[in-house]
Amino acid sequence: MIDELRNMLNNPSDLIFDTLDNGYMQMEICYFPMLCDQSLLKNGLLVPFSYNFEPDEFERMIYANPNFTPAGPPDTWAGDVLRGTVLFMLEDQVYRFNIQRKFQDKPDMVQLEVALQGSQVALTEDLDLNISLVRLRFNSPTLCVEQHTIGTISRTRVTVLYDQNLVNRDVLTLLQQRLANMQIKLLQASGQLVQGLSGRKHRFFPIILQTERPDRIAAMLERGKVVLLQDGSRFGLILPVRIFDFMHAMDDDYESYWMSKLLVILRYLGMLLTITLPALYIAIVSYNPEVLRVQLTLSIAGSRVVVPYPSFIEVFIMLFMIEALNEASLRLPRFIGSTATTVGGLILGQAIQQAGLVSSIMIIVTSVVAISNFVIPNNGFGYSIRFVKYIFVLITIYFGLLGLVVAFFALVVYWCNIRSFGQPYLALYIPKLEAKKHLKNKEDA
Repeated sequence: MIDELRNMLNNPSDLIFDTLDNGYMQMEICYFPMLCDQSLLKNGLLVPFSYNFEPDEFERMIYANPNFTPAGPPDTWAGDVLRGTVLFMLEDQVYRFNIQRKFQDKPDMVQLEVALQGSQVALTEDLDLNISLVRLRFNSPTLCVEQHTIGTISRTRVTVLYDQNLVNRDVLTLLQQRLANMQIKLLQASGQLVQGLSGRKHRFFPIILQTERPDRIAAMLERGKVVLLQDGSRFGLILPVRIFDFMHAMDDDYESYWMSKLLVILRYLGMLLTITLPALYIAIVSYNPEVLRVQLTLSIAGSRVVVPYPSFIEVFIMLFMIEALNEASLRLPRFIGSTATTVGGLILGQAIQQAGLVSSIMIIVTSVVAISNFVIPNNGFGYSIRFVKYIFVLITIYFGLLGLVVAFFALVVYWCNIRSFGQPYLALYIPKLEAKKHLKNKEDA
């Protein structure tokens, strides 16, 4: 066994292999020490075999303990060892001892989807712990858990969770087909899984929602959604989704009714301002100043007297500054990122306005756009909104206010055309007809 494993793994230096003899029998053992739990290996196998060995007790332990199982064919041994399994051979029979090392034993704290009320527990990079966090909140016998292995090199575990009485069977079938057809060598992050399951690569808007909150996952399971959890990723994937799911925050479920509705309206207003405000500034300044009152039009014209560029150049300069500051805040060390970008933005904005490169009105527009984009609860959807506003700016440069209106109408039409695993992206309400039909057929049977 040892020679076969060494040949299959190209004789790695960190592979531990040895032949143990306790006076009654010999045992060949092979494992990667950094992938296995050393304490479980010592107490569960080495001590019973070497120090407290009794043939009958040891044989009963191997057959009674579920962590001990007979090994498969030799071509699967290398994969077992690489996943943190100990292989040992007794009397020409090879066994597996599943003692994979767990690097995390407690939940993380929420970092991206912060909620003022509710749980502050987040998912971790340990798949088994994440499943436990979901089961604690969705404690129902109808919760189904399906295991998949994706990645020819990484062999990453991916788990599909759904409520069998509430799930849409068409969505589940389509998801299983796409999981079976995924061709990827190294699966390391949930973003790769999103790209592989989304179908088309060149989508403006995401059709799968990523979340780090187990309470959001439980809430979505109750609504008939399907959830994917990936080993090595602290984000769960929820599907199918609508545009309204991306604008929903967990605080909406915990606040009072009217307060939550007010916050939702605020988010949609912020999204509208992010998309249209830069393009609206170009349209009013360059094409249609008559839509504003005379006093405001003269005020805008007066602030742009010293600006030597057309309005669209002014917009591109400020939008580039905002995007650069956002990227700098992500790439800089956490302790100085927010301070450096805040001070840099204030100094740079004041200097560029005093130099006459942009108008004071443009500074206000840029600030409103930057703040409005951050009220969107989901980062993936927020990135799409940030991208779409540049399309609106380009159209408005050539067609003015009319182009802005037509572009917004085309955006709504595009949202209506998007399907998330067969479900409409802009649907106001989706009845659970398929789940109810399946449940009725099950009861009749």
